[in-house]
Amino acid sequence: MSTETAHLDIRGMSCANCSQTITDALESRDGVAEANANFATDDGTVAYDPETITLAEIYETIDEAGYEADRTSRSIGITDMSCANCAETNETALESVPGVIDAEVNYATDEATVTYNPADVSLESLYEAIEEAGYTPVRDDGGAESDQERRDAARQAETRKQLRLTILGAVLSAPFLFFLADTFLFGGTYVPEAVFGVEFGWVEFLLATPVYVLLGREFLANSYTALVRNRTANMDVLIALGSSTAYVYSLVVLLDLLAGNLYFDTAAMILVFITLGNYLEARSKGQAGDALRKLLEMEAETATLVDDEGTEAEVPLEDVAVGDRMKVRPGEKVPTDGVVVDGQSAVDESMVTGESVPVEKGEGDEVIGSTINENGVLVVEATKVGSDTALQGIVQTVKEAQSRQPEIQNLADRISAYFVPAVILNAMFWGLIWFFFPTTLAGVVDAVPVLDLVGGGPDALSTFEFAIVVFASAVLIACPCALGLATPAATMVGSTLGAQNGVLFKGGDILERARDVDTVVFDKTGTLTTGEMTLTDVVALEGRDTDAVAADGGEPTADGGTLATRPGLDEDAVLRLAASAERNSEHPLAQAIVDGAADRGLELADPEDFENVPGQGVRTTVEGRDVLVGNRRLLEGAGVDPEPAADEMERLEREGKTAMLVAVDGAVAGVVADADTVKDSAADAVAALRERDLDVMLLTGDNERTARAVAERVGIDPDNVRAGVLPEDKADAVEDIQSTGRKAMMVGDGVNDAPALAVAHVGTAIGSGTDVAIEAADVTLMRDDPLDVVKAIRISEATLAKIKQNLVWALGYNTAMIPLASLGLLQPVLAAGAMALSSVSVLSNSLLFRRYTPDRDYELLGRLRR
Repeated sequence: MSTETAHLDIRGMSCANCSQTITDALESRDGVAEANANFATDDGTVAYDPETITLAEIYETIDEAGYEADRTSRSIGITDMSCANCAETNETALESVPGVIDAEVNYATDEATVTYNPADVSLESLYEAIEEAGYTPVRDDGGAESDQERRDAARQAETRKQLRLTILGAVLSAPFLFFLADTFLFGGTYVPEAVFGVEFGWVEFLLATPVYVLLGREFLANSYTALVRNRTANMDVLIALGSSTAYVYSLVVLLDLLAGNLYFDTAAMILVFITLGNYLEARSKGQAGDALRKLLEMEAETATLVDDEGTEAEVPLEDVAVGDRMKVRPGEKVPTDGVVVDGQSAVDESMVTGESVPVEKGEGDEVIGSTINENGVLVVEATKVGSDTALQGIVQTVKEAQSRQPEIQNLADRISAYFVPAVILNAMFWGLIWFFFPTTLAGVVDAVPVLDLVGGGPDALSTFEFAIVVFASAVLIACPCALGLATPAATMVGSTLGAQNGVLFKGGDILERARDVDTVVFDKTGTLTTGEMTLTDVVALEGRDTDAVAADGGEPTADGGTLATRPGLDEDAVLRLAASAERNSEHPLAQAIVDGAADRGLELADPEDFENVPGQGVRTTVEGRDVLVGNRRLLEGAGVDPEPAADEMERLEREGKTAMLVAVDGAVAGVVADADTVKDSAADAVAALRERDLDVMLLTGDNERTARAVAERVGIDPDNVRAGVLPEDKADAVEDIQSTGRKAMMVGDGVNDAPALAVAHVGTAIGSGTDVAIEAADVTLMRDDPLDVVKAIRISEATLAKIKQNLVWALGYNTAMIPLASLGLLQPVLAAGAMALSSVSVLSNSLLFRRYTPDRDYELLGRLRR
């Protein structure tokens, strides 16, 4: 048993019991020989058998124990990859480095995303692993250039190299076109059999050899690395086999070692076609990433800082620090994320949120870096700089999404892994069959009128020569590069398209999952409604003050009073006590009550013994009086009968308002009600989702009547309303919905929505939500528009449709062409051209996806509804 030792920095330990918990958890796993965690130094060591347990599983064990081991994720550009098999080879090489937790390599973006233990892994060791696998990493040389700039430079250099090779090969191979035309069109009239006494075949050799050496060298070297060092077969192996077969066979014939025709033209033109395909592929890859690069280019280069004395100084963007104040004039870009401290203007946020209408900004409003100030002058205080800004966060999210491929990619990867060996075996099989049974096979093919053997078949060529032609054609026609590009190319465009429209997917797997959603569950407050509560009603219940009751000879009952002894408070008194009780609460309902009291000029008191009861309300003491403000459950739990206020509560809730009971000294004194405005687009969003045959549900902690009133206004079926759900129970409610086999998308915005977002098939955080909700979600909507839920689903559907189109192109091409090549119906040079065309067609199809408009259908629906 081989043993590796991992040295881990562990966060979250607060005592010796914590370290023992981690040690016990690790040593309980099969494959862990020894584990130690040190509370004093916040580190640990684990000796384990990598064949029994992976480092990723060790990290997962620590996470499950409630602690966190330090890890780092790094993107590394890789050049020289030619197919999905190359990506898999790099993944295997990187994951073999001790300390690497996980590695994902994307052939379409030429990038590896590596998660590793920084205590055991250096960046240089990752570079070396890639180089030992036979590929070239884009190294961080410590210069001023960013990772993205280095990768762009490497990709541009690769594109230029492929273009140079294509032009060189085309110039040297151009005479072959004339030779072929003379042979097939003019019967060999113009091409002599000898030039200056030298056999013309040597002229072809002199033209083809530089092409074979210069263009074929890379394929030959990569084939050697793949077969000998990595013990795998990739696209380069097929190209090297096809071109070398034609070249070597021709050389043998030229040396009079074998009788037959020369195929130097085929060997040269195969490499020219393939290199042209590589150039077009590299160019298309660059175009697919243009949108993301343009997003980065939108960053401001400088900022105008202002001090307390009003002095202005223009500085580079990287010199801006949190807390600095920046002046943003009309037409200028907001340098970085911040909050407006002075001025008023409209800001164009379309490049981040996809919203074309400028947003009004004033003092206290947040602004996003790189958005454009339209008119007035703003003074903005920087709150986030550098990699912490929203724009950089969007770019990083898109990159991560592109590195995480959909499940459908696993199918393509499994096919690619076995495809190349299967192709070689198929080519060898048919080559041998044609060699041993030429007459029989030719008779079968000739029996089909529409088929015609290339080169005249075994009757015109020797059986060995024709077998060589079939072998070369069958090898070349089946290169799996198109198959490897089908999924990542579409995912790359789809995730970038989402970012341009204000929809951020955490991964390609999320893009795939969103398409399968059949139920959309909305939180109410802040999601379908604005979340901006306003005090609308104050109702004081009739009754008599307890002092007045005593003066009349009556006495309050021990349980807090009856109808006759209910506190006789007017509306202002009820509101004043309720607002005083809610002063220490941060809940939007509470803030609306406090603001309403302030608007009426009421002077509030400081509450004592304040207690917040989650999902129910508050309990406190105000000026010596016991005050409860909340729902029926709060009062019933305190032994207060809410029945006297039942009629008023029902009336207010039917109007869609959130009504709260106010109890004073053990008896109901009144009712206060807040109202939340339903978002303008909420009804259109629900209608668009129902139009797509999706079930739409409402999940809220609010009461039944208010929830149903909101549901009715937006078009949700009353049977699909779940009201009175406590924050800690929302996740259980989503799981209950999914227990029937449904695949739910939960849409929420608050901290209390985070657990529900995490357990949903797809968790979606609306952009105005909290950081906790966004962190737990799979999809983040940059705007607070419910219609963007439809946009997310449409982008998901369109991306998966594009992936399937690409797979049909790739697999359909191979399915149709391999039999033709195996039956001797394709010249090798035509097979090479068709193979190159297949990759370009897949990339072109993905690039066309950039024109997709995800909001077209629900805009039309909205116009029809209005």
